[in-house]
Amino acid sequence: MLKKLMLGLMGALVLGRAGAADLNWPADFPQALAQAKAEKKWVFLDFTGSDWCEPCQLLAGKILSRPEFVAYAITNLELVEVDFPMKKSQPEALKAANKALAEKFNVEAYPTLIAVKPDGTVAWRMDGFLPSLLTDGPKALIAQIEGARKPN
Repeated sequence: MLKKLMLGLMGALVLGRAGAADLNWPADFPQALAQAKAEKKWVFLDFTGSDWCEPCQLLAGKILSRPEFVAYAITNLELVEVDFPMKKSQPEALKAANKALAEKFNVEAYPTLIAVKPDGTVAWRMDGFLPSLLTDGPKALIAQIEGARKPN
């Protein structure tokens, strides 16, 4: 009984520690792709308008920052935020890199989420926000990504 209690407490501590602060969302796709190849992970791109796009903000707050997604991402994904803010300033080089990525992946809606295999091919994408994610939460997003990871 004590052993089960201790295991449960340890699990809660691990999940409790895995929060949004544990995730690094760099803006460097080539670096993330190189890291993904080295670690046999996928690159997860979040095309967002972080300071103006309400669905993007919902996705960030209700899905991408939740402990379940954070724990999954730490193990399976290299994350890249491709942000198109209206109020925040960005260096010109970052603006140009984000524009090039949006063109490369034919992004026309925000948010757009794309999972890229280590070889650079797109394995999964979600254009726009799916309201079902609000009800189903991070588990639904993880299930979609995992579904794309399984061989046909």
